[in-house]
Amino acid sequence: MENILQAIGIENYIFLSVMLFCIGAFGVLYRRNAIIMFMSIEIMLNAVNLLLVAFSTLHQDAEGQVFVFFSMAVAAAEVAVGLAILVSIFRNTGSIDIDNLKNLKG
Repeated sequence: MENILQAIGIENYIFLSVMLFCIGAFGVLYRRNAIIMFMSIEIMLNAVNLLLVAFSTLHQDAEGQVFVFFSMAVAAAEVAVGLAILVSIFRNTGSIDIDNLKNLKG
């Protein structure tokens, strides 16, 4: 049976990962909504995780896949803390627009 990486090719995984990372970077740089920014960061993290798994499979080494597992656990914790902060900000200001957060300086 042929390896899926040989059938699809590492170049396609690299291309997909670069495209996902660029979409995420575009979302972080050009959108002012905090939830969209968090989603864009998650897309960027998933692009990196995809490359780690692809190269781990290419080199037939499981270390990259283990690292992805821990990376996803940290990303889940980051999302939970980030959303808790956003809910707190929304309760205080009534908005989650990043430009309105400048007014929170003490």
